[in-house]
Amino acid sequence: MYYRLFRKLYEREAIRMCQKCRDFIRDGQRILDLGCGPGIVGKTFQEFFRAELLGVDIVDRRVVDIPFKLSGSSSLPLKDNSFDLVLISYVLHHTSQPKALLGEAKRVSRDKIIVFEDIPDTWISDIFCRLHGFSFDKLFRNPTKTTFYSEREWKEVFKQLGLNLLFSQRVNNFPVRKELFVLGV
Repeated sequence: MYYRLFRKLYEREAIRMCQKCRDFIRDGQRILDLGCGPGIVGKTFQEFFRAELLGVDIVDRRVVDIPFKLSGSSSLPLKDNSFDLVLISYVLHHTSQPKALLGEAKRVSRDKIIVFEDIPDTWISDIFCRLHGFSFDKLFRNPTKTTFYSEREWKEVFKQLGLNLLFSQRVNNFPVRKELFVLGV
């Protein structure tokens, strides 16, 4: 129900996200939407880039019709290099093992991983991130505590995993800084 109430907001934001990714995604590519949630962002990317898309998540919360695979384990039930790119949209802070998830994204991607993530870089954004984490964890009965990393911490994680930071850009700044990271595998 939550996603149905805010669907239009999600769709508008997803279009802005697609526009930010224009230089990194070619039409017709095969995209994995990792942690697809309601599927709104993935569906928008599918239509915007005329892409072949698969959504994967640990729970099926789709409110739009996209191809979907349930994955409750730490390893994705997908073949190596089976996607041109992996999209991870505001998901990493909701997982207890972001390094493992990024490692799996690297394994199944032939080319790139595109990450959108909230970055608590001021005391105001830290408060908003904590409120978001608390409310998400309660509303969706998230079994793991939501945790946010700084930009420096993310860059260190990417380096540890052998992911090349090709591009990063602040895509929004209030009340929480939102960052786009484009990673080469």
